[in-house]
Amino acid sequence: MFRRLREPASPVTIIVDGGVVVAEQGDSVSTVLLCAGVVSFRKTAVTGARRSAYCGMGVCFDCLVTIDGVGNRQACLTPVREGMIVTTGAGRRTLLQEVSK
Repeated sequence: MFRRLREPASPVTIIVDGGVVVAEQGDSVSTVLLCAGVVSFRKTAVTGARRSAYCGMGVCFDCLVTIDGVGNRQACLTPVREGMIVTTGAGRRTLLQEVSK
């Protein structure tokens, strides 16, 4: 659906869900994901509905992803950098509780 008009002049390499993606220095994570064909950034916790970039300016929080192990980062507001690791969401997380006596 989305494509670049030109090849990156200042390319950086990031990892998206385990795969290597070439991005343009200064691109937002959401731009890179959309150009790489990622159509679902996360799933909602309650219904499992797929979410992607919506507003593109940090208002809606639909583009939340995990970046370098830190969850709930807004892809539309986060610029890419060399070696960044991005993981898209898979819906509701399970909470493990350790009961100690």
